[in-house]
Amino acid sequence: MTTASSGSPSLGQRVTAADIKRWGPVWSRRVGWFLDHVWWNTTVLGAENVPRTGPVIVASNHIGVVDGPVLHGAIPRASHIIVKQEFFDSKLGFLMDWAGQIPVDRSSGRAALVVARDLLQEGRLVGIFPEGARGTGDVQGVKAGVAWLAAQTGAPVVPAACLGTRPRGASVGHVPRPRARLWVVFGEPLVLPTDLPRGKAGTQEAIRLVSEHMARHVEAAVARTGVALPGDAGRRD
Repeated sequence: MTTASSGSPSLGQRVTAADIKRWGPVWSRRVGWFLDHVWWNTTVLGAENVPRTGPVIVASNHIGVVDGPVLHGAIPRASHIIVKQEFFDSKLGFLMDWAGQIPVDRSSGRAALVVARDLLQEGRLVGIFPEGARGTGDVQGVKAGVAWLAAQTGAPVVPAACLGTRPRGASVGHVPRPRARLWVVFGEPLVLPTDLPRGKAGTQEAIRLVSEHMARHVEAAVARTGVALPGDAGRRD
């Protein structure tokens, strides 16, 4: 695969599992931990719900621009998170590549899902924001990718709620101030039934199960922490 001068996959080039640096999360999750607990003040709840071995999908709501690094630092094991291609195409894109993250060109996201599937089949953990864009964070628009991954691999889906990364009324580009109080709450894993119907009906049922499980978890996390969702200040990719 040809790469951009920064060394990261560039827009329009097909990423494969071989392009993902398995050693990336060894250092990048330490950076995430530093951001969570030194730069910001992040409380992590429910980390025991994330299996320490085997394939796992962590599916999080998405309300703010820093959700990715906050989630990466909170997950209690190495993680490869699906990240929009534009971050890889920026001047610091090489860091995303070195961090072992998965670029997704959302005009055609199939390649990223195949990479995520392959990593899960290696027993790794993949993080995904199923809403696909920053918004209200109530998980009302889960896309098919997370359900496809769970059905293809049998990996449990651990719901996560990122809270506080965008206060009520702030724009979706808001960056929390230093030592801002943030929360990441992990819920109980969901394993999809093995007897789902084939084809579109099975996919729709999988989406429904994942979406309802995530929505219940986010609602419970809001109640547990007392941190409200930000409300709608416009959506951004």
